Parts: sequence; structure tokens; C-alpha cells
Amino acid sequence: MEPGFDTVLVVDFGAQYAQLIARRVREAGVYSEIVPHSITAGEVASLAPDGVIFSGGPKSVHVPGAPVIDAGVYELGVPVLGICYGAQLLAQQLGGSVAATGRGEYGRTELETTGEASVLLNGDQPVWMSHFDSIVRAPAGFSVTARTADVAVAVLEDSSRRIHGVQFHPEVGHTPGGQEMLRRFLFDVCGCRPTWTMASIADTQVEAVRRQVGAGRAICGLSGGVDSAVAAALVHRAIGPQLTCVYVDTGLMRQGESEQVVETFRRHMGIELIHVDAGERFFERLRGITEPEEKRKIIGEQFVRIFEENTGGLTDAEFLVQGTLYPDVIESGTAHAAVIKSHHNVGGLPEDMTLELVEPLRALFKDEVRRLGLELGLPDEIVWRQPFPGPGLGVRIIGEVTPERVALLQQADAIVRSELHDAGLDREIWQAFAVLPDIRSVGVMGDERTYGYPIIIRAVTSEDAMTADWARLPYDLLERMSSRIINEVRGVNRVAYDITSKPPGTIEWE
Repeated sequence: MEPGFDTVLVVDFGAQYAQLIARRVREAGVYSEIVPHSITAGEVASLAPDGVIFSGGPKSVHVPGAPVIDAGVYELGVPVLGICYGAQLLAQQLGGSVAATGRGEYGRTELETTGEASVLLNGDQPVWMSHFDSIVRAPAGFSVTARTADVAVAVLEDSSRRIHGVQFHPEVGHTPGGQEMLRRFLFDVCGCRPTWTMASIADTQVEAVRRQVGAGRAICGLSGGVDSAVAAALVHRAIGPQLTCVYVDTGLMRQGESEQVVETFRRHMGIELIHVDAGERFFERLRGITEPEEKRKIIGEQFVRIFEENTGGLTDAEFLVQGTLYPDVIESGTAHAAVIKSHHNVGGLPEDMTLELVEPLRALFKDEVRRLGLELGLPDEIVWRQPFPGPGLGVRIIGEVTPERVALLQQADAIVRSELHDAGLDREIWQAFAVLPDIRSVGVMGDERTYGYPIIIRAVTSEDAMTADWARLPYDLLERMSSRIINEVRGVNRVAYDITSKPPGTIEWE
């Protein structure tokens, strides 16, 4: 929980859109936090939220093992909004009926108001449905305020208890009035204040960093990416010369990136920066390692060890600043969530690390970090830089990481990014990069047989990296990328394009 902000909890029932609900709440200026459905009423009460939203979910409320919520939550007096599965669950738990009617609803559907007073709705409107079961009878005390042609109970509300349910998905863009409906719940039902702004976040985190660090000294590990840059700028605002940034050149960076990072932070931001060339050390530790999680943990441990060794004379440095984000924490696993992949700054940290972590961005999604960077005065070329994983190209090389394979991938990756920039698609694409798999294929070049590496191009669109869709790049752009890579990168004879979304895949290959 973020102190000082009105808060809404988003209970995750396994929906792919739980994170999107949380982001939509934040877009309305209210802080949100995702919690598991196993949370107890006592735990909810201890968090003292201003509202609770139940997400959708893939299961039927009737199947064995279907997720439920502690029914005591309804007795806390905290406003509740159930979405899709969440609406069916609260209807069932409070005495209504949910059934498989034989007629599901998927896609755009017209919502018809029933004439009953509603605090959520403002007339008939199109909405986005995705359900098979339906609420067929609302619990006692609830009004049915909307229906559709196939579903008698599309919206149910008990204004006296401030418990509401909607069968549709207000969080998706396909529901045009969805954000307005969420705002009505947040402001009219929960009484929240829209204080979750970038200016207030900056002020709050600056004060939090000052309290944590006090008169101590801190070092910040710069990766060259947006997250560490914004974290460094925010902590520098908080403690000024008490901060020293350490940029570790792992040998796994994108082409020309190390030079750009040093130039930006030393000359343009006025932050003390130590540049450590540690490429040989990383390659030595990664020799013979092919398992993805082991690579990530080795890279994470080496980062920390180098930070501990290179404090620029700050032998009393006690704090390590990192650009850990909310999606990093979720994907690296919590007490209630499985590990998807360890992030080097979360799951890959050594247990005996001597520095205390300072993570001012830990509660933020990526789009919030970019807006915070602008609020802090960072230049566009840093704020809008495409995300780059902390382990660098080490997780874009499948199999063993060697200097030769890194050099090959750097060239191919530079071509992908250059062509994307020339096509004017930088802002539309969340990430675009090259991947080097651990295979070779037969080709023909200059009437001779070749046996070279393929390069896989990966480009995705996303809003927060929790979900992503493969980018529909123009064919002529893909052709230019392929032609240049094969002609300019020695050892490559084939190019493929990855058309996998997240889920089921991840954005990075490892």
C-alpha cells in the first residue's frame, strides 16, 4: 500500500485483465494494488482500502475448485465492484443465482438500462462481453439496472451496501463508456480523491527516499534503460550529491549504448557517474551456461558484486538504488504467484547482499514511469527509449553467451531499431529487437552452401508489458530488415518474425 493515497484493491481471480483494471483505476488518479483471491476479510480490513474490485476469471463459479473470496469482505462496509466472474461470484455468495443458460455473450453487446436508478450507468451503451454463465436472479436487496437481449441481469446494484456487479468488461477499450463507469464507482461510490498524479508521486517518493537514506550514501546501478534512469533522477532530486551512479558495461548492451549512457548522465544530468568496464568478467562467469534462469541469476549477482566493489571512494555507501517496477515484482513471484521469470533486480539478487535496496518505482507500471520521467525533466530520448532487460542481450541469446555471438546480435539488433526509427514507428511499438537462437540452418549465398545462424525479429505492442500483442509491421519494413541483416551481418543466412502474443509467450525469449 502507498501511504497518503486513497487506495482500491483489485482482487485477481485469474483474469488476463486484472492488471488492466489496476491501470484503469490509476488512470483515474486513484492508487490501485492487485491482491490474490485468497486474501482474508481480516487482511482486507487491515489494509483499509477505499474500495475493492473483483476481476473476471476463466472459470465457472460452479466448477470444483473455482476461486472464491472470503464472504466476510461483504460485511466490512467497503464498496465492492464485481466484473464478469467477479459479478457472478458476489451474486452467488450473497444469495442470487448463476446458471449456464446455453447462450453466452462474446464481443460487442448493447446494454439496455431497465429504468431502475443506477449510480454506475448513464443510459444505454455498447459494452464488451466475454462470458458463458449468466446471473439469472439477483440477491435480495439488489436492483437490476441493466440487461441485454440475452441476459436478464447485466448490472446489479445494492446502493445501501455499496455492492455492485457488471457482467461486461469496463476496463477494455471496446467498452467506450467503461472508464466513465469506473470513475463513477471510484468517486461517487467509494468517495476516492484523484490524488495519484505524477507530481504527487514524485513528492511522496522523494520524501520516502529522504527518510530511508537519511544522511547516508547511495549508489544507483544504471542499466541504460528508462527505469534505472528515472529512479536515478528521482533519488538525485531527493538526496543530491549523496548519490553516485555506477554504470556497469556488461558487454551485453546494445550497440553504442554504453557511450550514450555515459554522455547523458555525466554531461547533461550532472550526476556523478562511475563507468565500470566489466565485460570480460561477465563473459567468464557465463561461459558454458545455457539455462535461462541460471544466466539471469549469474548476471544479477555480478551486478550487485560490482556495485559493492565500485563505490567511487564511498566506502560508507549503504544503499543500492534500483528501477524495480510493479510488473517485475509480479512476474518474479510473490507468496501467491508463481515465478514466470526472475528479474535480475528482484529474484536474482544474492541473499548475502550487503547494501539495502532503495526502489522508488516499485509500485509503478511502465507507462507511469515514463510520465514520472517527464515530470522529473528527463529528455525524451531517455523517457521514450524502448524497454531493455537488465540482463541485456544475455537473455536474447539462446544458449551460451560469448563475445562473438553478442557482437553478431548487436549488429542485427541495431538494424532492426534503425529501420523501425526510419519508418516512424518508434512510439507505436513497445519493443522491437533481434534474438539469436542456438541453432544453425542451411542457406545459399553466392551459389555456395552456407550454414549460418537465423535471426528472429520480435516486435510487440503493449501498454504495461503484462500483456502484449505481436506487432503487425508492414511487409516492406520486414523485408528491409531481413535484407539488411542477411547482407550486413556476417554469419546470418535466415531471418524469421515472431508472431506470438503474451500470453502464451513472454516478450523476451528467456
